[in-house]
Amino acid sequence: MTHPLVPQIIELATPVAEELGLEIVGVVFHTNQRPPILRVDIRNPQQDTGLDDCERMSRALEASLDAVEIIPDTYVLEVSSPGISRQLATDREFISFKGFPVIVSTSPPHDGQQEWTGQLIRRDEQTVYLNQKGRVVEIPRTLITRVQLDERR
Repeated sequence: MTHPLVPQIIELATPVAEELGLEIVGVVFHTNQRPPILRVDIRNPQQDTGLDDCERMSRALEASLDAVEIIPDTYVLEVSSPGISRQLATDREFISFKGFPVIVSTSPPHDGQQEWTGQLIRRDEQTVYLNQKGRVVEIPRTLITRVQLDERR
């Protein structure tokens, strides 16, 4: 379940990233840890995302978050690059990786399975579609916890 502050954080972080020539790939707020950890994944579309990109984004985002004070308590900000073995999250990524092998994790299980592998066909508002050896599998997005590239294939 996404933390309620995540959409506001994405809204704040996106222009900060764009100003630095970066893209936001994902945001997760782990409030079950003390202090809570705000993890922001970025990508540099022009080149491999490096440590300097993460450092620049961390400094700029930290200043923006402090200015608006949307997170009232102490937290740790982690800015990282998920690399190519990452989860798919944005519409653009689902389009870019159409036809690639993926692993879809669900909770609770869907049709008795918690992990689905196949070639990504597409996703729409309600469903992710996979090709499993010529058979189309439809997985409701409300059950999906993660979609990532399958590097085992």
